[in-house]
Amino acid sequence: MTSAIAPTEATESATDVTSEEAVPAQAGPAEAEANIWVPGGTPDDTPEEMTDETSQDTSEVSEPIAEDARAFGVYARTGGWAFALMVARSVRPGGQPVGETPKISARRFSELAGCSAERVMRYYKAWDKAADDGLVPHFEALTPGQDVELPDSDVWLSYYASRSIAVSPRGHAISAAAEAEGIRPTKALEVAENPTALRAAILADPGTAEAARKALMDRLEEDPALRTELVRDIVRADDLKKAVAAEAKTGDRVEYVRQIAENGQIKTPAGQKIEAPRELREEAERHLSLIDELDDGEEAGEWAREAYDSVRELVTKTVESDPDLRVKERRAKFYNSLQKATKVFEELTLDDAEDDVYEDDMLKRLEDLQQAIASCISAIQAKVQ
Repeated sequence: MTSAIAPTEATESATDVTSEEAVPAQAGPAEAEANIWVPGGTPDDTPEEMTDETSQDTSEVSEPIAEDARAFGVYARTGGWAFALMVARSVRPGGQPVGETPKISARRFSELAGCSAERVMRYYKAWDKAADDGLVPHFEALTPGQDVELPDSDVWLSYYASRSIAVSPRGHAISAAAEAEGIRPTKALEVAENPTALRAAILADPGTAEAARKALMDRLEEDPALRTELVRDIVRADDLKKAVAAEAKTGDRVEYVRQIAENGQIKTPAGQKIEAPRELREEAERHLSLIDELDDGEEAGEWAREAYDSVRELVTKTVESDPDLRVKERRAKFYNSLQKATKVFEELTLDDAEDDVYEDDMLKRLEDLQQAIASCISAIQAKVQ
C-alpha cells in the first residue's frame, strides 16, 4: 500500500486510451471549484522508498522534471488508484446535500477536468467496488484533499471498467470469456469495441485469421444462427462450394481407407462388406499413417486420392481372385442396377398427364425399353433352366 501523490495529467493516458484529458484532483471547498488542481509536490511528498542519492539527483534538476518523476513513481506503484482517489474524495453523484462535507457532482468535476462525466463515474464505480471489498475507505470517510494508503496497481484492472461496454451483459460475457482464456478482459473488450480493427488484423495476418477461424468453429456448436449464416455464405460462393465438395470427397476417401485399416472390413464396389486380407489391410495402414502424419496446414487431397486408388485396386484384385466372391459381386451389382431402374420407372405417372405431353420419341424409347427387358428376361430364364 502506498501513499497517494497527485500525478500529472499525462500519466492517465496509460490507464484509459480515450482522447479526453486526465481527471484532476479537487483540493478545496465548494467555493474554490473554479480552481483546477495543478500538479506539484513538496519535499514532504517524496516517497519513503527514495534513497538519499535519489534525493540529491532531484535537487539537480528543474522542479517540473522532479514533479513528473514523483508523479510517475506514484502511478507506477498505484496505477489508476491515484486518479480514483481524486474522484472518491471530491465527488458525490447528484451534488452536495446541505450540511454534508463539501463535494461536487460528477458532472461539475468533469467540467473542471475537461473530460466526460462518464469517465469520472467509471473511476467512482471502481472505487465503490473496492470499498465494498474492504480495499479502500468508503466515500463517506473521505474529504476533499485527503490522502490515504492506496492498493497496488496490479489489482486496479480488477475493479476498473475502462469502457462502457464492460458494464453491459455483452461486456460481462466478453470479460468472462477473456478470463477463461487467461487474458485481460480489457484486451477483449477493446477488440469487441473495434471490429474494424479486428477485420484488418484478420485480413493482414494469417495467425490472426487462424485464431479467428478456430474461435468461429468453437462458437458454431452453441450458435445455430451463426452456423446457418455461415452455411448460406458458403452456398452463395461458388469457390467455397467447390472447396467444400472437394474436402468432403477427400474425407470420404480417407474414411474408406481408415475402415479397412482399423476395422479390417472391405466395402466392394457393389456394396458388399467382407473381411480384408492381410496384404490389403497392411497397405491401408501404410497410407493412413502417411495421412495422419501430415501437418495441420498441409493439403491431404492428393494423399487421400493416392491411398484410395491403391486400396481400391487391391479390393478389385481381391474380388476377382475369388470365384465365389466374384459371382456374388456381379449378382449384387446387377441387383443394385435393377433396383435403381425399378425405382425410376415407378416414379413415372400417367394419371395427370395431358394428351399434348406425349411425343413420338417417348413412345419409341418405351418400346426399346420393353424389348430390352424382354431380352433380359429371356436370357435369365435360359440360364436358370
